Amino acid sequence: MSADVTTRRAWIATTVLSASLLVIVMDMTILNIALPAMSNDLHPTANELLWIVDVYSLVLAGLLVPAASLADRWGRKRMLMAGYAIFGAASLLILVSESPTAVIGIRALLGIGGAFIMPATLSMIRTLFSDPRERARALAVWASVAGLGAAIGPLIGGFLVEHFSWQSAFLVNVPLMALAVIAGAFLLPESKSDDPGVWDWFGIALSFSGMVALMWSVKHFGAESSLLLPEGWAAFVGGLTLLYLFFRRSVRQERPMLDFGLFGSRVFTGGIVAALGSMFAMGAALLLLAQWLQAVEGSSPLQAGVELIPLAAAAAIASLAAPWVADRIGPRLVIAGGIAAAGIGMILVYATPGELHYATILAPLCLVGIGMGALAIGSALIMSGSPENRAGNAAAMEETSYELGNVIGVALLGSIAAVLYRGRLNGSDQLAALPSDLQDAVRESIGSAAGVAEELQLPQLGKEAGVAFTESMQLTSLTGGLIMLGVAVAVYFTIPQGTRLDAKVDDPVEAARDLSR
Repeated sequence: MSADVTTRRAWIATTVLSASLLVIVMDMTILNIALPAMSNDLHPTANELLWIVDVYSLVLAGLLVPAASLADRWGRKRMLMAGYAIFGAASLLILVSESPTAVIGIRALLGIGGAFIMPATLSMIRTLFSDPRERARALAVWASVAGLGAAIGPLIGGFLVEHFSWQSAFLVNVPLMALAVIAGAFLLPESKSDDPGVWDWFGIALSFSGMVALMWSVKHFGAESSLLLPEGWAAFVGGLTLLYLFFRRSVRQERPMLDFGLFGSRVFTGGIVAALGSMFAMGAALLLLAQWLQAVEGSSPLQAGVELIPLAAAAAIASLAAPWVADRIGPRLVIAGGIAAAGIGMILVYATPGELHYATILAPLCLVGIGMGALAIGSALIMSGSPENRAGNAAAMEETSYELGNVIGVALLGSIAAVLYRGRLNGSDQLAALPSDLQDAVRESIGSAAGVAEELQLPQLGKEAGVAFTESMQLTSLTGGLIMLGVAVAVYFTIPQGTRLDAKVDDPVEAARDLSR
């Protein structure tokens, strides 16, 4: 087979992999649009609603490591096909779900399917391209498609919910996954690791239970906006203990299921720092921005999706341009500079003079999008900074970094925003005149505050809540922006000077074996 044919097939396979990722990312954002209609239909309790939202990421994060290891030994294509089938079948089950418990179960199945799909797409791209520059371009396409999915999810979700039902937000996955199975069966090559490591059932139990406990504790702290929660601390300490035991077990094994020796590569470590730190800083800010557009600016879910298109467009353009720019000035400067640009954009949301409106945040949104797009170089560094037979390990660590960074950031920075919002409302005479249950509802969220103000025809209360939320969002954006600048500095000094995308990968494992001693 000629080199041209091989490259052509690799790009066709990348198209299929990126399209399937588009569906996964799109589905994650569609749910946010479908939640209000789902709540009106099924009437879940507050705890059930929390589990509907959280169980997907809990299962996904817990299964990323064992799923990636299984793909390395069983076959990445087989793992993808299984993930597509589970995701599509779980989405179809929404037709017979008539209770919040059933929806929670479906979301858990979707998490299993997502865990099978997400790291496999990355590790397959790593193995499809032998040329590091071509691999970087393919990963840039992968990253831009992920950004596109996040942008069009609310648009498609808003259209489906407004014209059909909340179930349609799930059912849209079924034909898309069916197409992915057919295309994947014919167009994707099979690949396995020559040295996948041991299959460690006890290690799987430690990693899964530790990650789920850690993620749950952080989400619990964030949901309650309080650190004075004994059950939360018990889960947090227990999760960290289990993950530490998994780490110690892994570094003592000759052929571990998850090889922490990859962190012996500064290139790999820099990419992980970029993914974890950026999502920690950006996750809460972007979530608050989406709420601000709807509850304060008065945009519908569909309009809010349209208004976030500049961010997604900037991210897509930046991710596609990043490999070309990295070839000329070096990937270290591209990724650090992109993260710094996103940090400056977030700081500008705070520093913008006068009253905040959508027009005034357009430029900051584009800067944040540029930073998100530059993370495509982070993916290229992570995958290129690891040997081919450890592609599954690298993909699992990258996806875990994104998930963990987002969850911790939303919980901590989101909690700070909630405290600031409630504190700003404390002096409101309009709020003090309400019954205690309505006061609690107004303090709970800006969405509830807007609903109470509209129902009771209290425009002044709505205005005060909007001002309080805007100020809390700006201060949170400032905090996130400063963190992003710190992440940019850390990434710049972690990645070695002179690093190039076409550099040969040295096996970092032997150099890091002293971790076990």
